[in-house]
Amino acid sequence: MALSISTPPTSSSLLPASLQVGRWSSSAAMSARPVAFSLRRPVLAARVAAGGNAPSSSVDEVVTELDAVASFSEIVPDTVVFDDFEKFAPTAATVSSSLLLGIAGLPDTKFKSAIDTALADGECNTMEKPEDRMSCFLTKALANVGAEMAHLVPGRVSTEIDARLAYDTQGIIQRVHELLKLYSDHDVLSERLLFKIPATWQGIEASRLLESEGIQTHLTFVYSFAQAAAAAQAGASVVQIFVGRVRDWARTHSGDPEIDEALKKGEDAGLALAKKVYAYIHKNGYKTKLMAAAIRNKQDVFSLLGIDYIIAPLKILQSLEESVTDTDVKYGYVPRLTPALGKTYNFTEEELVKWDQLSLAAAMGPAAEELLASGLEGYVNQARRVEELFGKIWPPPNV
Repeated sequence: MALSISTPPTSSSLLPASLQVGRWSSSAAMSARPVAFSLRRPVLAARVAAGGNAPSSSVDEVVTELDAVASFSEIVPDTVVFDDFEKFAPTAATVSSSLLLGIAGLPDTKFKSAIDTALADGECNTMEKPEDRMSCFLTKALANVGAEMAHLVPGRVSTEIDARLAYDTQGIIQRVHELLKLYSDHDVLSERLLFKIPATWQGIEASRLLESEGIQTHLTFVYSFAQAAAAAQAGASVVQIFVGRVRDWARTHSGDPEIDEALKKGEDAGLALAKKVYAYIHKNGYKTKLMAAAIRNKQDVFSLLGIDYIIAPLKILQSLEESVTDTDVKYGYVPRLTPALGKTYNFTEEELVKWDQLSLAAAMGPAAEELLASGLEGYVNQARRVEELFGKIWPPPNV
């Protein structure tokens, strides 16, 4: 799930403006299944909206590094399922196969009944083919748990779309519509929802068609400029770049033109990609918000200040939270990414094209191809694990 800590005034928050309140705590009972939570925390008393530094702290005010960085970007902890949900004030959530596995492994969780209800669903139980029945259970369980989350958090709930549909535009759209209907049955409005779709060409095209209907999409597994640019052109609400994974690939591989160009300039390949995409979005005035994931250390956070969202591991956030800082001098807290980048960044004619399936395929280098395939494989395996688990516990009691 995702718990956002703060939002700069120039960013589109995961929350409605009237609901941007709350407090993040680093001490909580947690289980071991990873997901992302997004919480609100009070931030510095004032912010400088136009290219300014974080405001100076008063003599008596304790300012942490987390307070300082949260002045410029919305910080999203990449953490674990909390055993005691009520100890926090989460504002947004992501529902995924990973979350379902975590819930199924914790019999006492309040969300377990949502899975049991899905397994008792009459429509799913009438399906003759076991694979169709299990897929139906998975979809119902995602919506049931997502609806529970939507009633607990004031912000948006993002729902993972089955990675096995990654190359099926109509299949993605159909699944999103199915989930929307299920959410509607739970009285969850579409404006409260995001749908997390792999950034294949078929996924990007599905995003374009869904956004034209007013359905908000979140494109994931983005490892190249071409993917991000095509997603922005499609009107995706959120594009998620995995900064650390791009860097990791660059450390052990070569032969990717985009990465080789960044390294030749002495730049970090992952950070350079985020900067370039941010500049592209603002140069062209796209509505897309940019999210940086796979953050490896505090310096990554400092280098990305100004980007819309930063997903950071809990250990990094705890380190930021524990570090008291003087915002006037320490680390030079200024936004590294600003809309002005769009005016100064030089793009080639090839990068400013209207992207289509052929141009995207031609522009994606080996890094994006390998990392996309690996990411999809991981998500597919998670979905299969959930269905295998459902097959073992189905039918539930009293069915």
